[in-house]
Amino acid sequence: MILSIASGKGGTGKTTVAVNLALSLDENQPVQFLDCDVEEPNAHFFLKPEIAMRREVTLPIPEILKDKCTFCGKCAEVCAYNAIAVLKDDVLVFPELCHGCGGCSLLCPEKAINEKGQRIGDIEFGSANDIQFIQGKLDIGQAMSPPLIREVKKHINSTRTIIIDAPPGTSCPVVESIKGSDFSLLVTEPTPFGLNDLRLAVETLKKLEIPCGVVINRFDIGDSQVEDYCLEHSIPVLMTIPMDRNFAVAYSKGKTIIETQPDYREKFQELFRKIIAIKK
Repeated sequence: MILSIASGKGGTGKTTVAVNLALSLDENQPVQFLDCDVEEPNAHFFLKPEIAMRREVTLPIPEILKDKCTFCGKCAEVCAYNAIAVLKDDVLVFPELCHGCGGCSLLCPEKAINEKGQRIGDIEFGSANDIQFIQGKLDIGQAMSPPLIREVKKHINSTRTIIIDAPPGTSCPVVESIKGSDFSLLVTEPTPFGLNDLRLAVETLKKLEIPCGVVINRFDIGDSQVEDYCLEHSIPVLMTIPMDRNFAVAYSKGKTIIETQPDYREKFQELFRKIIAIKK
Protein backbone atom coordinates (compact mmCIF):
# COMPACT_ATOMS: atom_id res chain seq x y z
CA MET A 1 0.00 0.00 0.00
CA ILE A 2 1.25 3.47 -0.89
CA LEU A 3 0.07 6.04 1.64
CA SER A 4 0.93 9.69 1.04
CA ILE A 5 0.75 12.26 3.83
CA ALA A 6 -0.02 15.71 2.49
CA SER A 7 -1.39 19.08 3.52
CA GLY A 8 -2.76 22.12 1.76
CA LYS A 9 -0.42 24.40 3.72
CA GLY A 10 2.80 24.18 5.67
CA GLY A 11 3.00 23.93 9.44
CA THR A 12 -0.02 21.71 9.99
CA GLY A 13 1.96 18.76 11.39
CA LYS A 14 2.22 16.67 8.21
CA THR A 15 5.69 15.32 8.95
CA THR A 16 4.77 14.75 12.59
CA VAL A 17 1.89 12.50 11.53
CA ALA A 18 3.97 10.71 8.87
CA VAL A 19 6.86 9.97 11.24
CA ASN A 20 4.74 8.84 14.17
CA LEU A 21 2.64 6.63 11.93
CA ALA A 22 5.75 5.01 10.45
CA LEU A 23 7.23 4.34 13.88
CA SER A 24 3.94 2.97 15.20
CA LEU A 25 3.73 0.41 12.38
CA ASP A 26 7.39 -0.53 12.58
CA GLU A 27 6.90 -3.48 14.95
CA ASN A 28 4.03 -5.13 13.08
CA GLN A 29 4.23 -3.92 9.51
CA PRO A 30 7.40 -3.45 7.44
CA VAL A 31 7.60 0.20 6.37
CA GLN A 32 9.46 2.18 3.74
CA PHE A 33 9.54 5.92 4.38
CA LEU A 34 10.05 8.30 1.45
CA ASP A 35 10.68 11.95 2.27
CA CYS A 36 9.60 13.70 -0.93
CA ASP A 37 9.61 17.16 0.63
CA VAL A 38 12.93 17.56 -1.16
CA GLU A 39 13.22 21.33 -0.73
CA GLU A 40 13.12 21.01 3.04
CA PRO A 41 13.31 17.35 4.17
CA ASN A 42 13.13 17.08 7.94
CA ALA A 43 11.80 13.60 8.73
CA HIS A 44 15.38 12.48 9.36
CA PHE A 45 15.52 14.68 12.47
CA PHE A 46 12.95 12.38 14.09
CA LEU A 47 13.58 8.99 12.46
CA LYS A 48 17.35 9.42 12.87
CA PRO A 49 18.25 6.99 10.08
CA GLU A 50 21.71 5.66 9.44
CA ILE A 51 22.55 6.79 5.90
CA ALA A 52 24.26 3.99 4.00
CA MET A 53 24.44 5.44 0.49
CA ARG A 54 24.13 8.76 -1.30
CA ARG A 55 23.60 9.21 -5.05
CA GLU A 56 23.78 12.34 -7.17
CA VAL A 57 20.77 13.18 -9.33
CA THR A 58 21.17 15.13 -12.56
CA LEU A 59 18.75 16.66 -15.04
CA PRO A 60 19.40 16.23 -18.79
CA ILE A 61 19.88 19.73 -20.20
CA PRO A 62 20.08 20.31 -23.99
CA GLU A 63 23.43 21.32 -25.44
CA ILE A 64 23.29 22.74 -28.97
CA LEU A 65 25.81 21.50 -31.57
CA LYS A 66 26.04 24.70 -33.57
CA ASP A 67 28.02 23.13 -36.40
CA LYS A 68 24.96 20.97 -37.15
CA CYS A 69 22.19 23.39 -36.20
CA THR A 70 20.23 25.06 -39.02
CA PHE A 71 18.30 27.30 -36.59
CA CYS A 72 15.01 25.90 -37.84
CA GLY A 73 13.31 26.52 -34.48
CA LYS A 74 11.76 23.04 -34.05
CA CYS A 75 13.34 22.68 -30.60
CA ALA A 76 11.79 25.93 -29.38
CA GLU A 77 8.40 24.96 -30.81
CA VAL A 78 8.28 21.66 -28.92
CA CYS A 79 9.48 23.10 -25.59
CA ALA A 80 6.41 23.74 -23.43
CA TYR A 81 8.49 25.54 -20.81
CA ASN A 82 10.18 28.15 -23.05
CA ALA A 83 13.61 26.86 -22.08
CA ILE A 84 14.94 27.35 -25.63
CA ALA A 85 14.98 30.49 -27.76
CA VAL A 86 16.12 30.30 -31.39
CA LEU A 87 17.58 33.46 -32.94
CA LYS A 88 18.72 34.10 -36.49
CA ASP A 89 22.17 32.65 -35.90
CA ASP A 90 22.14 31.42 -32.31
CA VAL A 91 20.21 29.21 -29.88
CA LEU A 92 19.81 30.16 -26.24
CA VAL A 93 19.15 27.52 -23.58
CA PHE A 94 17.78 28.47 -20.15
CA PRO A 95 18.62 25.54 -17.83
CA GLU A 96 16.55 26.91 -14.94
CA LEU A 97 13.40 26.50 -17.08
CA CYS A 98 14.23 23.08 -18.51
CA HIS A 99 12.24 20.09 -17.19
CA GLY A 100 14.57 17.53 -18.79
CA CYS A 101 11.84 15.91 -20.90
CA GLY A 102 14.16 15.30 -23.88
CA GLY A 103 11.59 16.36 -26.47
CA CYS A 104 13.88 18.86 -28.15
CA SER A 105 16.68 16.36 -28.81
CA LEU A 106 14.20 13.71 -29.93
CA LEU A 107 12.54 15.95 -32.53
CA CYS A 108 15.57 17.86 -33.80
CA PRO A 109 15.72 17.05 -37.56
CA GLU A 110 19.47 17.65 -37.70
CA LYS A 111 20.33 15.70 -34.51
CA ALA A 112 22.05 18.86 -33.37
CA ILE A 113 21.20 18.51 -29.69
CA ASN A 114 23.09 16.53 -27.09
CA GLU A 115 22.08 16.28 -23.44
CA LYS A 116 24.42 16.97 -20.56
CA GLY A 117 23.66 16.15 -16.95
CA GLN A 118 23.19 19.11 -14.61
CA ARG A 119 23.26 18.29 -10.92
CA ILE A 120 20.03 19.14 -9.05
CA GLY A 121 20.51 17.27 -5.77
CA ASP A 122 21.05 13.98 -3.98
CA ILE A 123 19.10 10.90 -2.92
CA GLU A 124 20.07 9.36 0.42
CA PHE A 125 19.33 5.75 1.36
CA GLY A 126 19.38 4.40 4.88
CA SER A 127 17.45 2.70 7.65
CA ALA A 128 15.94 3.58 10.99
CA ASN A 129 15.56 0.34 12.94
CA ASP A 130 13.45 -1.75 10.54
CA ILE A 131 12.23 1.21 8.50
CA GLN A 132 13.73 1.61 5.05
CA PHE A 133 14.43 5.31 4.59
CA ILE A 134 14.91 7.32 1.39
CA GLN A 135 15.02 11.09 1.08
CA GLY A 136 15.71 13.59 -1.67
CA LYS A 137 17.68 16.78 -1.07
CA LEU A 138 17.34 19.50 -3.69
CA ASP A 139 20.39 21.72 -4.07
CA ILE A 140 19.94 25.32 -2.97
CA GLY A 141 18.99 27.50 -5.91
CA GLN A 142 17.54 24.68 -8.01
CA ALA A 143 13.98 25.27 -9.18
CA MET A 144 13.04 21.86 -10.55
CA SER A 145 12.07 19.55 -7.68
CA PRO A 146 9.70 17.14 -9.55
CA PRO A 147 12.56 15.32 -11.38
CA LEU A 148 14.23 14.64 -8.01
CA ILE A 149 10.94 13.45 -6.52
CA ARG A 150 10.49 11.08 -9.46
CA GLU A 151 13.94 9.63 -8.81
CA VAL A 152 13.08 9.07 -5.14
CA LYS A 153 9.86 7.27 -6.07
CA LYS A 154 11.67 4.96 -8.49
CA HIS A 155 12.95 3.15 -5.40
CA ILE A 156 9.54 2.25 -3.97
CA ASN A 157 9.62 -1.22 -2.41
CA SER A 158 6.17 -2.70 -3.09
CA THR A 159 6.69 -5.47 -0.52
CA ARG A 160 6.38 -2.88 2.26
CA THR A 161 3.86 -0.30 3.39
CA ILE A 162 5.04 2.90 1.72
CA ILE A 163 4.65 6.17 3.63
CA ILE A 164 5.36 9.25 1.52
CA ASP A 165 5.92 12.58 3.25
CA ALA A 166 4.82 15.02 0.52
CA PRO A 167 5.64 18.73 0.28
CA PRO A 168 3.01 21.19 1.54
CA GLY A 169 0.62 22.91 -0.85
CA THR A 170 -0.98 21.75 -4.10
CA SER A 171 1.64 22.62 -6.73
CA CYS A 172 3.61 20.38 -9.12
CA PRO A 173 5.94 18.88 -6.46
CA VAL A 174 2.92 17.78 -4.44
CA VAL A 175 1.21 16.22 -7.44
CA GLU A 176 4.42 14.39 -8.36
CA SER A 177 4.72 13.07 -4.79
CA ILE A 178 1.16 11.84 -4.27
CA LYS A 179 0.21 10.52 -7.70
CA GLY A 180 0.07 6.74 -7.73
CA SER A 181 -0.89 6.63 -4.05
CA ASP A 182 -3.55 4.18 -2.90
CA PHE A 183 -4.69 6.62 -0.23
CA SER A 184 -3.77 10.13 0.87
CA LEU A 185 -3.99 11.46 4.40
CA LEU A 186 -4.51 15.22 4.59
CA VAL A 187 -3.28 16.91 7.76
CA THR A 188 -4.99 20.19 8.53
CA GLU A 189 -5.86 22.52 11.37
CA PRO A 190 -9.20 24.10 12.38
CA THR A 191 -8.43 27.62 11.16
CA PRO A 192 -9.68 29.65 8.17
CA PHE A 193 -6.33 29.13 6.42
CA GLY A 194 -6.44 25.43 7.21
CA LEU A 195 -9.94 25.07 5.77
CA ASN A 196 -9.15 27.06 2.63
CA ASP A 197 -6.06 25.03 1.83
CA LEU A 198 -7.79 21.76 2.73
CA ARG A 199 -10.37 22.52 0.06
CA LEU A 200 -7.60 23.01 -2.50
CA ALA A 201 -5.92 19.75 -1.47
CA VAL A 202 -9.18 17.80 -1.68
CA GLU A 203 -9.87 19.15 -5.18
CA THR A 204 -6.35 18.12 -6.25
CA LEU A 205 -6.90 14.58 -4.99
CA LYS A 206 -10.25 14.40 -6.77
CA LYS A 207 -8.52 15.24 -10.06
CA LEU A 208 -6.00 12.47 -9.39
CA GLU A 209 -8.77 10.07 -8.28
CA ILE A 210 -7.02 9.31 -4.97
CA PRO A 211 -9.25 8.57 -1.95
CA CYS A 212 -8.47 10.59 1.15
CA GLY A 213 -9.10 11.06 4.84
CA VAL A 214 -8.28 13.89 7.22
CA VAL A 215 -6.29 14.31 10.40
CA ILE A 216 -7.10 17.49 12.32
CA ASN A 217 -4.10 18.68 14.32
CA ARG A 218 -4.50 21.18 17.17
CA PHE A 219 -8.20 20.48 16.79
CA ASP A 220 -9.18 22.32 19.98
CA ILE A 221 -7.82 25.75 19.02
CA GLY A 222 -10.38 26.70 16.38
CA ASP A 223 -13.98 26.06 15.43
CA SER A 224 -15.93 23.26 13.75
CA GLN A 225 -15.77 24.53 10.16
CA VAL A 226 -13.21 21.92 9.06
CA GLU A 227 -15.28 19.10 10.56
CA ASP A 228 -18.44 20.52 8.98
CA TYR A 229 -16.72 20.68 5.58
CA CYS A 230 -15.55 17.07 5.88
CA LEU A 231 -19.04 15.93 6.90
CA GLU A 232 -20.64 17.82 4.02
CA HIS A 233 -18.27 16.23 1.48
CA SER A 234 -18.24 12.74 3.05
CA ILE A 235 -14.53 12.95 3.89
CA PRO A 236 -13.72 10.83 6.94
CA VAL A 237 -11.97 12.53 9.85
CA LEU A 238 -9.73 9.67 10.91
CA MET A 239 -7.88 11.25 13.83
CA THR A 240 -7.79 14.40 15.91
CA ILE A 241 -4.72 15.58 17.81
CA PRO A 242 -5.13 18.18 20.56
CA MET A 243 -3.05 21.29 21.07
CA ASP A 244 -0.44 20.13 23.58
CA ARG A 245 2.58 22.15 24.61
CA ASN A 246 4.45 18.92 25.37
CA PHE A 247 4.25 17.99 21.68
CA ALA A 248 5.85 21.28 20.69
CA VAL A 249 8.61 20.89 23.29
CA ALA A 250 9.32 17.34 22.08
CA TYR A 251 9.34 18.53 18.44
CA SER A 252 11.92 21.21 19.24
CA LYS A 253 14.17 18.47 20.66
CA GLY A 254 13.76 16.13 17.70
CA LYS A 255 11.51 13.74 19.61
CA THR A 256 8.28 12.15 18.39
CA ILE A 257 4.87 12.11 20.02
CA ILE A 258 5.04 8.39 20.72
CA GLU A 259 8.41 8.84 22.45
CA THR A 260 6.97 11.29 24.95
CA GLN A 261 3.46 9.82 25.14
CA PRO A 262 3.64 6.08 24.32
CA ASP A 263 -0.15 5.66 24.48
CA TYR A 264 -0.31 7.49 21.14
CA ARG A 265 1.30 4.48 19.44
CA GLU A 266 -2.02 2.65 19.65
CA LYS A 267 -3.85 5.75 18.36
CA PHE A 268 -1.65 5.87 15.26
CA GLN A 269 -2.08 2.13 14.77
CA GLU A 270 -5.84 2.67 14.94
CA LEU A 271 -5.48 5.42 12.34
CA PHE A 272 -3.83 2.93 10.01
CA ARG A 273 -6.52 0.32 10.66
CA LYS A 274 -9.18 2.87 9.67
CA ILE A 275 -7.33 3.57 6.42
CA ILE A 276 -7.12 -0.15 5.62
CA ALA A 277 -10.84 -0.54 6.37
CA ILE A 278 -11.71 2.30 3.97
CA LYS A 279 -9.57 0.77 1.21
CA LYS A 280 -11.31 -2.58 1.59
